[in-house]
Amino acid sequence: MVSTVTTTVVTVISTVSSISVVASLGLAAVLTLIASLVTKELASAGGGVRLRLLSRNLNVSVFPLFFVFLFIVILRALAVLA
Repeated sequence: MVSTVTTTVVTVISTVSSISVVASLGLAAVLTLIASLVTKELASAGGGVRLRLLSRNLNVSVFPLFFVFLFIVILRALAVLA
């Protein structure tokens, strides 16, 4: 009896902690995407060669983060619909 309760408590705690870790990683990804997009827009508005180069090179980080954002949105939408 005690071992079953202990196992259940450990499972619940590990599930809750893993959900919070995933949520915080998702939040970090979305915030990084927003910061990258803002930096890209500001760099593309500038007239210098280095700023245009920075704007083009930020696509390396924007595209994967955008796909992560879409994945998060799809999972949230499926969770709401389920």
